[in-house]
Amino acid sequence: MDHNYPMSAMPPKAPSIAPSLTHSLPPTRPQTGRTSLSSFRTPSFERPLARPLSTQSIAQTFTPLHEFLFIALLCSAQVTTQAALVGPLSILHVLGPALHITNPGVLAWLIAGYSLTVGSFILLSGRMGDIWGYKTMIIFGNVWFGVWSFVGGVSVWCEGEGKSILFIFSRVLAGIGPAILLPNSLGLLGATYHNGTRKNMVFSLFGACAPNGAILGATFAALWTLVWWPWVFFTYALALFCLAGLSVFVLPSVPVRPQLRNLSLRQKIAELDLVGASVGITAMILVNFAINQAPGFGWHQVYIYVMLIVGAALFPVFFWIEMYVAQKPLISFQALGIDVSFVLGCMSCGWASFGIFIYYFFQFLQLQRGLTPLLSIAQCTPMCVSGALAAICCGRIIGRVGPAWVMLISMMAFLLGNLLLATAPVQQTYWAQIFVAAIIMPWGMDMSFPAATLIISDRVKKEHQGMGASLVNTVVNYSISIGVGIAGTVEVHVNNGGNTKADELLGYRGALYMAVGLGGLGVLIALTFVGKGFLRTGEKKEDVEHMKGEDFGI
Repeated sequence: MDHNYPMSAMPPKAPSIAPSLTHSLPPTRPQTGRTSLSSFRTPSFERPLARPLSTQSIAQTFTPLHEFLFIALLCSAQVTTQAALVGPLSILHVLGPALHITNPGVLAWLIAGYSLTVGSFILLSGRMGDIWGYKTMIIFGNVWFGVWSFVGGVSVWCEGEGKSILFIFSRVLAGIGPAILLPNSLGLLGATYHNGTRKNMVFSLFGACAPNGAILGATFAALWTLVWWPWVFFTYALALFCLAGLSVFVLPSVPVRPQLRNLSLRQKIAELDLVGASVGITAMILVNFAINQAPGFGWHQVYIYVMLIVGAALFPVFFWIEMYVAQKPLISFQALGIDVSFVLGCMSCGWASFGIFIYYFFQFLQLQRGLTPLLSIAQCTPMCVSGALAAICCGRIIGRVGPAWVMLISMMAFLLGNLLLATAPVQQTYWAQIFVAAIIMPWGMDMSFPAATLIISDRVKKEHQGMGASLVNTVVNYSISIGVGIAGTVEVHVNNGGNTKADELLGYRGALYMAVGLGGLGVLIALTFVGKGFLRTGEKKEDVEHMKGEDFGI
């Protein structure tokens, strides 16, 4: 029987787990008074169902305060990830002497080791979120990240080479934390919001946190270094533990798929596709290790190119397992189309060029222009404002102009930012090129990332949001690490040994021109993507005209 409840007495609607196939009415917020802690422990989407089907999203059950805390906590995954990358990078030449590291190849591993695991473990972490729940994985990721950040600070009390070994080991394992946080945070965002402008803006805000997190982490790293460098990592750990505690009360528990809810632990492990994950992770680690190890130790080392060959050979094996062998593949290729391929191609080129840009940005300012870590970070601050504007712009225009044009704009930003840094004279004023590069570069980051996540999020089911987010984050972080390794190889082959400032600068310029080439390739892929959209539009118009002709008997 259909009861006609008054609006104030109607039970709340429960969110639909399947994507809505119809356009729902504009969202309305439930009337609320004071927000209590219990409302966070028992979110409104866990209340009894009022109707068998509903188009209400989880986000529509939030109070304004709850939604603010929810978005802030999930965006903190992007902030902490970039802070832990750029923070140590900004004080790299302080950490080197403190850890008794003189070999530039070993010093690079303070950054490359972190990026290695961030990019390699994301796919598996996204699947774990689909099985055990995004909230559970986010809490675990923050705790894991915090523990190994703390260990990095503790390494100061080791003796001799043990100090650098423990620090690099802690950086490598700390990278698994962001690998867990990023896909599950995006997966929870995708499962919480329906497709539309609100979702676009939230995803854009998530992307905007990248430059802000980088600047925030680098600023505090430089400040703590004035006191004692281990405090950089102790404060990281404290912040991450606090985020884990807040996540327990603020984040909603999105229901796991019914077919996974009652599985035993052994059955859930079987759902992880451990064979495919093992092959894929091994391939990524071997290739990444070889490319980042070669600049410091030389390609003449047999183990380096053997690892590269074996890793490259494992990639086709991984794709074969995912397409033909795995019953529950990590990557659902059926959900991905040609548009996604173009997007991922653009992301690979653009973010590889960004990795080169940010690494050599600090090298150029500190070693060529003689700036302190704090002053070099101050010259990055325009990225925060520019990144926020880029994210807002992306959220506003992507629904109007389409993802292809957004990708083209972002690739052009990557290209121009690297070109400005590559050609900047050492004695030039900051305002001429470095300032302009700092303004332009965030438009590459903060337009490409939200566009890619939105495209893939809109194309996969809610239960596969973790997989979709994992794919984007894998491409982003793995490309950053690979890009820096390739640029390092270019640098050591053109810097004549790097014994003088002039030779050192020559190596930096060679690496940055490599980034310019990657940015240019990204522009070409984006132009092809745009051209494909025009062809598709033309075909649709021809089909419509043909149908009209048939209707009139022509």
